[in-house]
Amino acid sequence: MKNPTKNNTKIYIIDNLTIEVIYKKMKNIRLSVRYPAGDIRVAVPMRTTESKIRSFVLSKIDWIKKHQDNFKKQPIPSPKIYANNESHDFQGKTYLLNVIEGKITPKIEIKDENYINLYVKPNTSIAKKVLLMQKWYRETMKNEMVKLIEKWEKIIGVKTNEYQIKKMKTKWGTCNIREKRIWLNLELIKRPIECLEMVLVHELVHLLERYHNDRFYGFMDKFLPDWKQTDKILNNLRIQID
Repeated sequence: MKNPTKNNTKIYIIDNLTIEVIYKKMKNIRLSVRYPAGDIRVAVPMRTTESKIRSFVLSKIDWIKKHQDNFKKQPIPSPKIYANNESHDFQGKTYLLNVIEGKITPKIEIKDENYINLYVKPNTSIAKKVLLMQKWYRETMKNEMVKLIEKWEKIIGVKTNEYQIKKMKTKWGTCNIREKRIWLNLELIKRPIECLEMVLVHELVHLLERYHNDRFYGFMDKFLPDWKQTDKILNNLRIQID
C-alpha cells in the first residue's frame, strides 16, 4: 500500500465490520463509534500500517460492539416542530417550550425555571423559529465563552487570536494551533456549563501541547482536576472532542 496523502480515507473490513480509516497528521490512533448507526471511524497517523490498524481494531472489538448495541436500544428522537410543551435542553436542564404569538418583537426568555418562552408573530414558520432559537443559543453561549476565555487564558498562560461557535456533527471543539483559533460546538450550550468549560480548557491546553499524550493530560489534571467526570458525560452524548 502506498503512503496515503493528508486526510486520505480508506475502507477496511475487519471481523465483518466496516471501518472507515482516516490518515491524518497526528500522533496517536483514535477510535469513535458514531451515533445513531454505529458507524466506526479510526483516525491514524499518516504512515500507520494496515496490520497495525487491524490489530488495534481487533483489540477494541468488544468495546465497539458494546457501543453499537447501546445505540440500537436507544430511540432516535423525532424532529422538533417548535410547538407548545415540546422539550428543549438549555445549560444542562430540559425545559418545556411555551410559544406565545402576537404583534410582538420575536424573542426568547426563560420563565419560572421550567419553560422557555418563544415570542413570535402569528403563522411564523418552523424554519424561522429554528433560526430564532439558534440565534438565542449562540448569543448565550458567546457570552459564556467571553467570561470563560478571560478566566482560563490567565490561568493556563495562553492567548487565543480568535474563538468562534459553529455546529459540528462529530466534535465538541477544535483548535487550530498555528492560528491560535478555537471553535466550539453550539450544542454545548444545551449541556451543563461544566461541559462548555471543560471543552474550552481542553482546546486551550492544545496551545501548550499539540498531541493527546501524557504531557497534555498532565496539564488537564493540573488545571481542571475533575475533567474526566465531565468528559464521561460528553462521551455518552456521542460527540467527540478533537
